[in-house]
Amino acid sequence: MPITEVAAEPGLRKAVTTSGLFLFILGDVLGAGVYVLAGEVAAIAGGAVWVPLVVALGLALLTAGSYAELATKFPKAGGSSHYATRAFGPFVGFLVGFCMLSAGVVSVGALALGFAGDYLATFVTLPTVAVVIVFLALLALLNARGISESLAANRIATIIEVSGLVLVIVMGAIVLARGEGDLGRLTQLGTAENGPLAAVLAGSVLAFYSYVGFETSANIAEETKDPSRSYPRALFGALIVAGVVYALVGAAAAAVVPTDQLANSSAPLLQVVSAAGLVPPVVFSAIALVAVANGALLTGIMASRLAYGMAQDGLLPGVLRRLLPRRRTPWVAILATVALSLVLAVTGTIEVLASTMVLLLLVVFLTVNAAVLALRRETVAHQHFRVPTVIPLAGMAACIVLMTQVEAPVWLLGLPFIGAGAVLAGVAAWRHRRRRTD
Repeated sequence: MPITEVAAEPGLRKAVTTSGLFLFILGDVLGAGVYVLAGEVAAIAGGAVWVPLVVALGLALLTAGSYAELATKFPKAGGSSHYATRAFGPFVGFLVGFCMLSAGVVSVGALALGFAGDYLATFVTLPTVAVVIVFLALLALLNARGISESLAANRIATIIEVSGLVLVIVMGAIVLARGEGDLGRLTQLGTAENGPLAAVLAGSVLAFYSYVGFETSANIAEETKDPSRSYPRALFGALIVAGVVYALVGAAAAAVVPTDQLANSSAPLLQVVSAAGLVPPVVFSAIALVAVANGALLTGIMASRLAYGMAQDGLLPGVLRRLLPRRRTPWVAILATVALSLVLAVTGTIEVLASTMVLLLLVVFLTVNAAVLALRRETVAHQHFRVPTVIPLAGMAACIVLMTQVEAPVWLLGLPFIGAGAVLAGVAAWRHRRRRTD
C-alpha cells in the first residue's frame, strides 16, 4: 500500500541553492580517502592507478542516478533509510540506517590509522596506538564542544584539502615537464598477483571509498530551494569534477613515483610533492593531516548524530540520548562511536577498514537501487528527476559484482555489523507492528 504524505507540519526551511549543494557534495566527496589509499590501489592495480578510480566513478554515478530520482521524488531528510523504509518497511529501513552508522564508525577508524602514518612521521615518529588514542580523543572533544565549532573547522579544512589535491597535480606536471617520471607506468595494469581484470575489479572496491559521501547529500534535499532542478545538477556535477581530480591525482602519483614505492607508502601523495622539490614536504604533510582529520571529524559527527537519533526512536539503548547540559551535544553517543572506532583502528589495517566501509555501503546502495524500482508505483504531484530503468538495474549489478571482489578478512569484519543490524532491525520491526496494533 502506498505511503500517504502527511502535510500537518511545514518541514525544513528551503535555503540551499544549486551552487551551495554542489560545494557541499564536492567537499564531502573530495575527502581524505585518496590521501591515504592511492598507494593501496597501486598495490592492487599496478601503475594504472587512474583506471580503478575512473571505473569506481562510473559505478558511483549509477547509484547516484537512483539517489537523484529518490531525492527529487521524496525530498525528505532521512536519505537512504527513509527510502528503504518507504519501499520495504521498517526492517529494511533500520538495517540500512544501521549499516550507515557502522560504515561511519569503521571509516573513522581507518582515518585514525591514516593520520598516524607517514604524513605524521614527517614531523615526529610516535607509536601508532598512542597517536590513534590521542587523535580520537581530540576528535571526540571537538565533536562534543558543539556543531558550530565543528562546521567552522570543516569550512577551513575543506579549502585546505582541495588545495592539496590541486598541488599534487601541479607538482606532478612540473616533474613530467622536466623530463622526469615515467608516463609508461600509466598503462601498466595489473600485478604479479592480479591480472588486468582482477586488478580493475579489486582496485575499484578500494577506489570506491574515495567517492562515498555523496549519499549524505540526500539528507538535505528537503532544504534545497528547487530539488527537482538543483539536486541532479549538483550531484552529477560534483561527482564528475571529483572524478577528474582523482584521475589526475592518481595519474600524477603513478607517473612520478615508482609503483612499488607508491604501494608501500601510507603517504603516497607526499612522494609526488617530494619528487618535485619545490614545496617543503612538511607543508604538504600538514595539508594531508588536515584533510584526514577533517574527514574523520565529519564522519564522526554523522555517526554520533545517527546513533543519537536511532536511540531517540527507541532503536538503540536510551543512554545514547544523553546530552551535555550546556553544549547540548550527544556525549554518550560520541564516546560510544569513538570507542568502537578505537577498537577497530588498533586491531585492523587501513585497507581492510576502508574495504569494510565500502562493503557496508554496498548493502545500502543495493537497497537504494532496488527502492527506486519498488517506489515507481507511487506517484507524486510535482515534477522530479527520473532515470531509465536500466540505471538502477545496472547499479544493483555493480554492487553485487563489487561484493564478489571483497576479500575474506573484510567479510569477517563486516558480517558481524550486518548481523547485529539484522537482529536489531527485527526488534525494531516487531515494535513497529506493536505500535500499529495498539
